[in-house]
Amino acid sequence: MLAKFFSVLVSGLTTAALVAGCTTGVGGTAAPEPSDSNPAAIGLPTPVLPPAAAKFDYQLGGAYDPPNGVTVVARDRLAPPSGAGYDICYINGFQTQPADSEAFRQAHPELLVQIDGQPVRDPKWTDEYLYDTSSPQNREALASLVKPWIEGCKSAGYSAVEIDNLDSFLRSQGKLTAEQNILLAAEYARLAHSSGLAIAQKNTKEYSKEMRGAGYDFAVAESCFRWEECTEYLDHYPVVLDIEYTDELGASAFPAACQSPDRPTAMIIRDHYLVAAKDPDYYYRTC
Repeated sequence: MLAKFFSVLVSGLTTAALVAGCTTGVGGTAAPEPSDSNPAAIGLPTPVLPPAAAKFDYQLGGAYDPPNGVTVVARDRLAPPSGAGYDICYINGFQTQPADSEAFRQAHPELLVQIDGQPVRDPKWTDEYLYDTSSPQNREALASLVKPWIEGCKSAGYSAVEIDNLDSFLRSQGKLTAEQNILLAAEYARLAHSSGLAIAQKNTKEYSKEMRGAGYDFAVAESCFRWEECTEYLDHYPVVLDIEYTDELGASAFPAACQSPDRPTAMIIRDHYLVAAKDPDYYYRTC
């Protein structure tokens, strides 16, 4: 079903299903050769990717000075870029952020998945509501809301965006489909490339092929080594940044994981809540 869906998507929505271009920027990694639907082929700036073997850090729980040698840093879109070399801007593209959930519910109830008049919450992050991607009108409206966030990342000095919660359809109680979310994801790729940014797929390894076809340039994966999923990203992306966690893989297992031939070349382990360096729960190691 998805193969048929994407053959129609790529042929009929070229600008919304870009394929990553080919270049090597300063410190960057080459993406595949251009095709007729990638940014370079249609006159957009070619995305520069982070180095495949980058020493990186994942700072979504609070910004702090990167550890020595780190040149790639991911931070929330409201935080300033680190300036370490290559900065990735985190955007929650399929669910509300906790601090914004109630305001969004009041302003845009029609853009939230609703059951019995109540917005559907993420069962794990209960202060996040799911965006309703089920109609073209909603996807257009959501893209319009996220567009200034993407442009703001560029203006702030970020090199790329990562879009989180692609898998919200799994938590929608049957109200959303993977296809609907991927259509919106493709529009986010177009917006990112139009702003001169690369864009990363976040998790949802089973749709790596479709997301690559929709224009995504690299992947940010959580716990892919722990759950033996890294290959499903590596088969489709030239760069995979993997974050393992102390409460999943475990700190004691990390050194052995670093010796595995099956891991991405860029892999770190962090504490569960990604707290800032001065917090007593902070933990960071890299291979």
